Amino acid sequence: MGPDTADLRFAHRLADAASAITASRFRAVDLQVETKPDLTPVSEADRAAEEAIRALVAAERPGEGVLGEEFGDDGADSRWIVDPIDGTKNYVRGVPVWGTLIALEREGVLEVSVVAAPALGRRWCAARGEGAWADTTRCRVSAVARLADAVVSTTATPLMPAGWTTLTEQAWVPRAFGDFWQYCLLAEGALDVATDPVLNLWDYAAVQLLVEEAGGRCTTFANEPPRPDAPFLATNGVLHAEALALLST
Repeated sequence: MGPDTADLRFAHRLADAASAITASRFRAVDLQVETKPDLTPVSEADRAAEEAIRALVAAERPGEGVLGEEFGDDGADSRWIVDPIDGTKNYVRGVPVWGTLIALEREGVLEVSVVAAPALGRRWCAARGEGAWADTTRCRVSAVARLADAVVSTTATPLMPAGWTTLTEQAWVPRAFGDFWQYCLLAEGALDVATDPVLNLWDYAAVQLLVEEAGGRCTTFANEPPRPDAPFLATNGVLHAEALALLST
């Protein structure tokens, strides 16, 4: 599946370790769920999956570290950026749209990424300069050039700026596929614009590389490189300027 590099092979192993845990606990009647201080849910599976990833990195990748949603950043220059379960609200309610997001960053540059969605039976991956893949199929963004022909999606409509309403009114089809999935669909060419009002680094690192290696573009609403705690916009590239013009107002 996709490029064969040592980093990407290891990323798939990390995803395998996480998926073994998350898939086995999905829809478990005794799944333990807590509320974090930011009022978002976290399950025992989130923590166990990140712990499994950290253990593998510590054992096999000397000099590399982990920045994870559940246990923070251990301060390494080369680090694996991990969201053990993106879509935890779906996970704890039994909705199968959730996944583990993994990206390797060296000196501030994203090198490889894997998005594993075991309940969907799907996996996406990318390596810098080597393209993006959905299972065994090469990913390429769409060539849709008119907003009137575009499928657009966001995770959190109520938190989007007023320009989102205008954008959806002008688009062919507005949807809310949400979380990582909308960016994977964009990389596959099924969507043309996907966005969130605010994301953390672990939310977007893996999908950013996936979209960019599929030929798309990712920025903030201010047309800056993606950064934590800021809006995130991904498009097929052709529609980026038009989407920015609406979302930046």
